[in-house]
Amino acid sequence: MSRPIATDVVLVSAIQLSVNVGPECWGRSRNQPVAINVYLHLKPNFLDTSGQSDNVTDSIHYGHLTKDVSTLSESSYDGVRALIDSATTKAFYIAGEHAEAIRVIVGLPKLILLAEGFEVELITPMGQSTFGQAATVTVKDLIMPILIGVNPPERLAKQRVITNITFHEKPGVHMVDYPAIVKQISEEIEQTAYLTLEKFVLHIVRSACLASEAIESVTVRAQKPSALSFAHSSGVEITRSRDAFR
Repeated sequence: MSRPIATDVVLVSAIQLSVNVGPECWGRSRNQPVAINVYLHLKPNFLDTSGQSDNVTDSIHYGHLTKDVSTLSESSYDGVRALIDSATTKAFYIAGEHAEAIRVIVGLPKLILLAEGFEVELITPMGQSTFGQAATVTVKDLIMPILIGVNPPERLAKQRVITNITFHEKPGVHMVDYPAIVKQISEEIEQTAYLTLEKFVLHIVRSACLASEAIESVTVRAQKPSALSFAHSSGVEITRSRDAFR
């Protein structure tokens, strides 16, 4: 087994803002709750100095980072990518020459009506443009009532299925309407019934992969909370590339 690679990261998690990044769940362009997570991926062993001196001035001041990112609520943005670009620029400025890359995750908890959350993640290496990077987009804990199962009682009533969908986009800037994709998938699911989670998950994977040419691959994990008495849930996870359905 190979040894883990040394990594140094300073992070600020879940900076809460109210920002206009375009339409919210009801299609109105106005401020909505936003959570911003910023990870400064620093040069290897950079944190050794502060780790030995125990002096915060030898590290990156995450208080300054939080303050700078918080000012983003003063503007409106043409989509989540533009917000991430602004946050990334501020993070590189704070980290200076010590940063190798910046990872920003923006969460929009109110964007998808039936989901617990929606996140867009971008990792930007030093010297490169945020808009040239491949985004990872996640719909978290989407709740759908489904007629599913092989046991006779399961054929009599719908049960909750908790589904997480992760879209891996191709590099570059893409205008993908994820709320519309989730709505389309939900409507498809409402008209069908399944015996197994495997077929249910593969159906969603296929629909999600083919929903946009910008999507390179999709991972779907679905869980049935009602399936087992002494476990949280049973589940299935499948990952496929768009090419698998051509």
